[in-house]
Amino acid sequence: MPRRRLSQQDRQRIAAGLAEGLTYREIARRLGRPTSTITREIARNGGPAGYRPQQAHQATIQRARRGTPAPPHASTPPVAILEQEIIEMVVRAGMPRTAARVHHDLMLAEDGRRTAAELARRLSVSPASISVAVNFLVQQGYARRDRDPRRRRDIYVIDDDAWYRSVVISREQTLETVRATMAVAEIHGLDGPVGQRLAKTAAFLERVSVDVIESADRWRHLLT
Repeated sequence: MPRRRLSQQDRQRIAAGLAEGLTYREIARRLGRPTSTITREIARNGGPAGYRPQQAHQATIQRARRGTPAPPHASTPPVAILEQEIIEMVVRAGMPRTAARVHHDLMLAEDGRRTAAELARRLSVSPASISVAVNFLVQQGYARRDRDPRRRRDIYVIDDDAWYRSVVISREQTLETVRATMAVAEIHGLDGPVGQRLAKTAAFLERVSVDVIESADRWRHLLT
């Protein structure tokens, strides 16, 4: 049997989930709906920053009265739906939502460059949220910060080496974890069960980080 349409209460729960920073997947789980349903609903009704449950519900009613409940993608280009799904995958992988949106928007820029003001305007996000997001991206190596000396403003950039930098930074963070884990293992004693478990964890993470950076070095030429 076909599933019931989203109700106004469903849409209010979607808005509440967005306000809590939940992923589309988690919102869908709470509503007992496919993730694709939630993705399309949000994408064709203003996106995560502009979703308004009342307006979304009224728009659905008006489409039904016109006899055009029609294709779920009718009011949103397929590429926009796909872009929302890509952002959701990145969020599920652990990146904060606003940072994921900023990163995606930088990737779509012709020269990979945008100012904070441009990002805030394009994403309908406050300057403070943009600041937090770009700081995260810069710290993780996904973007870098350039300075425009003439206009005294920062410009955020994704260049060809961004992914390589992010791998290097991730490896450095992993090695810090390895060193800290080994220190705790030695405190507990390497001949005891706790110390042995921690030492094995440290050894595993160290070997994986070595393999990752070797692979990144080997394939770095693909980025240029």
